[in-house]
Amino acid sequence: MTYPRIIGIGETVLDILFKSDQPQAAIPGGSTFNSIISLGRARCCCAIVTEVGDDHVGDITCRYLTENHVSTDYVCRHKGVKSHISLAFLDEKNDAHYQFYKDHAGVTLGGPVPVMQTSDIVLFGSFFAINPTIRQQVAALLREAYDVGAFLYYDINFRKPHVADLPIVFPNVLENMRLATIVRGSTEDFLYLLGEKLTPEAIYERVKPYCSYLILTDGPGEIHLFTPSFCTTFSAPSISTVSTVGAGDNFNAGFLYALSHLPQPADRMPHVFADVESVALQQEEMLAACSIDTWQSLIDMAQSWAQNVCQQMENSISTDFADSL
Repeated sequence: MTYPRIIGIGETVLDILFKSDQPQAAIPGGSTFNSIISLGRARCCCAIVTEVGDDHVGDITCRYLTENHVSTDYVCRHKGVKSHISLAFLDEKNDAHYQFYKDHAGVTLGGPVPVMQTSDIVLFGSFFAINPTIRQQVAALLREAYDVGAFLYYDINFRKPHVADLPIVFPNVLENMRLATIVRGSTEDFLYLLGEKLTPEAIYERVKPYCSYLILTDGPGEIHLFTPSFCTTFSAPSISTVSTVGAGDNFNAGFLYALSHLPQPADRMPHVFADVESVALQQEEMLAACSIDTWQSLIDMAQSWAQNVCQQMENSISTDFADSL
């Protein structure tokens, strides 16, 4: 069986993890990056559209991608530019608090990009997906994916440091939701994005005009699924954690892994370019046809990936876990 190609669009940083103010590990990361590494370890056909410097950190990042079976064909390496760094300080609950060393105004995407195909699954999100500096390039990729009928999964992942940027970037958030097949966000994302704490139902009312499918997470709390025909809640089992870095990213990766292994309609194979409206309708019909049990299996896989990464210091699932799939 041929599985869809999964393409991530997102930033890359070198995450340096601290516990009790002492460095514990240095691992290439970034929200979409963490997801794609996990999917590569699970032997999915995947690639990432990103940018790094031409420094030693950039070398580490590209080597890490290759070692984890992720294509580097669309990694833009900038001459004379330093790669991004983030410091992740773990508190007593092993939740991470970040300090970033990067220049969002200096981000560019000048390298080769993939030709989007109908059968592709595209994962995008975080500030990278709304950054005005690269919005033209990112939006062009997303629109191309939308136009050919690819499946777009948007992880909002909006953080407090960017609240001041909302007047400029909020229209980009809305367009991303309009292009997305599924939107995934946390209650924290929407608190910063909307400026007020809302109930899950009220959040969905804000999202629904743009995208009718929403997965709303709340850290270790319940997961709310909203669709045009029903809404439901899934419980999240309690586990002991080593680090929560990458938990949400691997929830996304696990969900897309399970989604990519669902039976695919024959006319979504890469060599067929069907009418865009008919493909979009087929996507809606496919999701609408998913039973509660199917959604449960998708969420269960997402949770199992998130739990695995929370029990180690890496940002992605362990190779042992990947080999067990």
